[in-house]
Amino acid sequence: MIAYIHGKLAYKCPTYVIVETTGVGYHIHISLNTYSQIADVGNNGSSLVKLHTYLSIKEDAHTLYGFADEGEKRLFIHLISVSGIGPNTARMMLSSITPVEIEKAIVNGDVPQIQRIKGIGPKSAQRLVLELQDKLKKEVGNSLIQLPQNNGVRDEALTALVMLGFAKASAEKVIDNLLRKADGELSVEGLIKESLKNL
Repeated sequence: MIAYIHGKLAYKCPTYVIVETTGVGYHIHISLNTYSQIADVGNNGSSLVKLHTYLSIKEDAHTLYGFADEGEKRLFIHLISVSGIGPNTARMMLSSITPVEIEKAIVNGDVPQIQRIKGIGPKSAQRLVLELQDKLKKEVGNSLIQLPQNNGVRDEALTALVMLGFAKASAEKVIDNLLRKADGELSVEGLIKESLKNL
């Protein structure tokens, strides 16, 4: 519902911030990971901040959670999709170890590493691995672990096709064939359109 909030940082502490935009102050819960990436409130209260947000709606509360980057938000959404992991537990996880470490532990099936996080027992740790391992492995180009710094045309097109629901192996095959024929002179859009005709 609210993708992000951009405004003046009015208050900052390790668990939440208040961001003012168009005269409204938003109370946004954050992890320590996000806290460490946000600049401090300036002397004149004019520090600007942009947080990617997730709105949790329950019968008794509407709670905003904020993230310094899209990758942390995506991982948070994955974590709360697992039975027994609520928004506060997910935030605790993201405050205990970095999002990259969490993702690596899940992808590698490192249950002991996940169990070291306060509030995560053996069953929850195993459930996280069981339910998220394959999902995180399939997130081509969106993974925190292997986030490409310079996305080539091939990588961008492959990411888009996988996000559209095509199998990575089939998409790679089609893309590589098209790039060979075209001598690498295709734009991302062109490559995606041509690939869709062949998938």
